[in-house]
Amino acid sequence: MPAIIPSEVIADVIVVEPEAHGDERGRFVETYRRSWFPLGREMLQGNRSEKQAGAVVGLHYHLHQADYWYVLRGRARVVLHDLRVGSPTVGATLQLDLDGAEDRGLFIPPGVAHGFASLTDLLLCYLVDSYYNPADELGLAWDDPAVGADWGVTDPVLSGRDGQNPTADAINPALRPHYGLRT
Repeated sequence: MPAIIPSEVIADVIVVEPEAHGDERGRFVETYRRSWFPLGREMLQGNRSEKQAGAVVGLHYHLHQADYWYVLRGRARVVLHDLRVGSPTVGATLQLDLDGAEDRGLFIPPGVAHGFASLTDLLLCYLVDSYYNPADELGLAWDDPAVGADWGVTDPVLSGRDGQNPTADAINPALRPHYGLRT
């Protein structure tokens, strides 16, 4: 039975520590099961992200989409920030490392900004419960002082988009997520 660990920092974020089974042939890990997540819906799309050490992705957030992340190889410093109006943990930041050598998954609900830094070369598999929708691809400045993240890299490599994201106080109120509201 996997360990299902609700975050004590951000409401509705869940860390999963699944059981690994192995023998001389290798190993097997059940990495995701819908029933582990009370707020989860059917995952509709799977994605693969490969990044070189020093890359920073995010912070991104969605009004309607949840993510489930699982690092297969390498190590990532994950940063989450609760943007949801009305959330009991609004404004909270959570940092944790996911390592391909340690079996852990991470459920990220809609409205929680999320990003990662590649502490090593990295292979991340992630599932989402909505098809890609550019109108639901929103961003928060990775270096926003309100987030206060220690990304663990000295010279971050960012995409042009991620380098242009607004700070939390500059997000258009119409694009601000609300706790408990989801379509």
